[in-house]
Amino acid sequence: MRTVIDEPLSVGALTSADVDIRNRDFLADAANIPDASIDLIVADPPYGLGKDYGNDSDMLSGDAFLEWTYRWLDLAIPKLKPSGSLYIFCTWQYSPELFVFLKHRLLMINEIVWDRRVPSMGGTTRKFTSVHDNIGYFAVSKDYYFDLDPVRIPYDAETKKARSRKIFEGSKWLELGYNPKDVWSVSRLHRQHAERVDHPTQKPLETVERMVLASCPPGGRVLDPFMGSGTTAVACARHSRAFTGYEINADYCAIAESRIAEARAARLRENEPARSCRKTLIATDNAAQAAE
Repeated sequence: MRTVIDEPLSVGALTSADVDIRNRDFLADAANIPDASIDLIVADPPYGLGKDYGNDSDMLSGDAFLEWTYRWLDLAIPKLKPSGSLYIFCTWQYSPELFVFLKHRLLMINEIVWDRRVPSMGGTTRKFTSVHDNIGYFAVSKDYYFDLDPVRIPYDAETKKARSRKIFEGSKWLELGYNPKDVWSVSRLHRQHAERVDHPTQKPLETVERMVLASCPPGGRVLDPFMGSGTTAVACARHSRAFTGYEINADYCAIAESRIAEARAARLRENEPARSCRKTLIATDNAAQAAE
């Protein structure tokens, strides 16, 4: 395992104007990010539950954990543009305090419940089993950026047929799909999942992509103060958003840079047919002009 350091990890071409990976503590480096420069913050911080991230970053609990969380939030919020917004993953044990704190500083848009689709396999007999994470969605102002269309969920053919009456003809919602609502049922990444890497609390790309597509304009910049294995960075690489991410564990930075490289390579492969078609059209057009 690499030693955790407080210096930038060498990521070659990945550290550029559009992808900025910082192997540093966000709390110590936040002053180096200009205020009002970030379109979206996606934060998946330690939950205060004692998880092992290769360091002691999740060993705080109770009031000490809340005080630490309030400190990094107060550093992060000024980085948002007037149209910016923030998503924060958290657990039900601390969400009430965190949401009250944030409501004094930002406009609360939604509380999103992430249903992790945990299978029923025994569990506690003294309370109802917890199978969700809380996500707070907050904005700087009422003029926050939000684009529903890229994250609409398409209707199946049967549903479309059932709504084929004349009153529904031309309805945008029927053609593009429906609002995902505020309960997101997306499976957690089990050990055998193809997307899974070596990180104990890796979030599904599907969940983070929804945030990035809906709440960051194309070409905008996303900040992730606790980058982990780089899922937010991958979402940005896949969808032409710039990215700045912090992570104190150098091993996770290495995983993130590898995942970003894979995402970029996949985009190039996907775009290759379109580029080839354009080249063919240009060549044909040039040949036609030369023949005239």
